[in-house]
Amino acid sequence: MLPTPTVFKLVAGTGESISPLNAFDQALLEAGAGNVNLLKVSSILPPGAVYDETISLPPGSLVPIAYGTLTSSKPGDTITAAVGVGIPEGGFGVIMEYSGHVSKKEAEDIITGMVKEAFQTRNLKLTKCLVKAIEHQVIETGSVFAGVILWYD
Repeated sequence: MLPTPTVFKLVAGTGESISPLNAFDQALLEAGAGNVNLLKVSSILPPGAVYDETISLPPGSLVPIAYGTLTSSKPGDTITAAVGVGIPEGGFGVIMEYSGHVSKKEAEDIITGMVKEAFQTRNLKLTKCLVKAIEHQVIETGSVFAGVILWYD
């Protein structure tokens, strides 16, 4: 059983390569989520988790993360990924992920709406919403990645 994460940060990156996997790998590296093993989790921020932009991940670590990603091999395609974290006054928060063929601004608006709806559905009061989004124009094969890293202090 994994311990409950105590800190989190939002990350995003893009990659461009000749293959989808290499483009995705480059996006992970640019985001600061490369050289580790990602454990995709669903969308709940643990109670009391604190935002920490200085999180450093040891290579090879098993890293809980909620993320959105999109890869395209269509030159000229606009691709975006975004994450949002809704934080209440107390208790657990909610993480939402999105990817699509929209502008960065549209992705930010969509993810903010998703976080607000998630809080309404749970009858929670949203006190803060953090959003990170990234956009990429595909040259050959491009990838975008946005995630919320959950970690331990």
